[in-house]
Amino acid sequence: MGAPTSRAAKAAETEAALKAAAKRIFAERGYVNTKITDITAAAGRAAGSFYNHFASKDELLAALLTDMFAESDLVMDDPDHRADFSDRSAVRWHIAQYWTFYRRHLPEMVALRQAAMANPEFGRRLQEMVSADAAHLVGHLEPVRAAGIPLPGEPDVVVSAFHSLLGQFAYTWLAAGGDGTGREISDEEAIETLTEFVHRGLAGTPPPASDRDR
Repeated sequence: MGAPTSRAAKAAETEAALKAAAKRIFAERGYVNTKITDITAAAGRAAGSFYNHFASKDELLAALLTDMFAESDLVMDDPDHRADFSDRSAVRWHIAQYWTFYRRHLPEMVALRQAAMANPEFGRRLQEMVSADAAHLVGHLEPVRAAGIPLPGEPDVVVSAFHSLLGQFAYTWLAAGGDGTGREISDEEAIETLTEFVHRGLAGTPPPASDRDR
């Protein structure tokens, strides 16, 4: 016989079950309409077990976001990743990663949006977490300035605009059913459109050499 399962292993198993159940129920009912008892029932756990792991439904969602950040960090080791937004292919890589990530984690991404609207305090906390995670993108803008191309704003504000654009566009087409016209777009069209929009806005046309030298 193998060694008995440790208490820590059982706790980790329960936490994983609660997270998996939450994602399923969020997808079915939406974040606001999901109760903690819905999550524990779907996970096959006692209602009281939830509070051994999370103080609230918001805390569970924050833990899911942390897991998602950890997953996204892994792709940075991709050999195709380049920290240079003057290069269109680098911009496209980041946008494709975001789009794929949003689609894969659609229930959680929609839940985060709903939670932020329902609880302004959680919304502020969410913004802080997202801003901290996105801070590394500021360095991706340095090659643009090094090429003599002025940024459309301060680097941190440009990164905020970049994230806001991607987030709202992804929500519109992946979660909200489109823009209301009945039109559908493929993943490829979405990624290419965003890539062109962002790259042209950041590094479209360098100013003439005479202007750069002034």
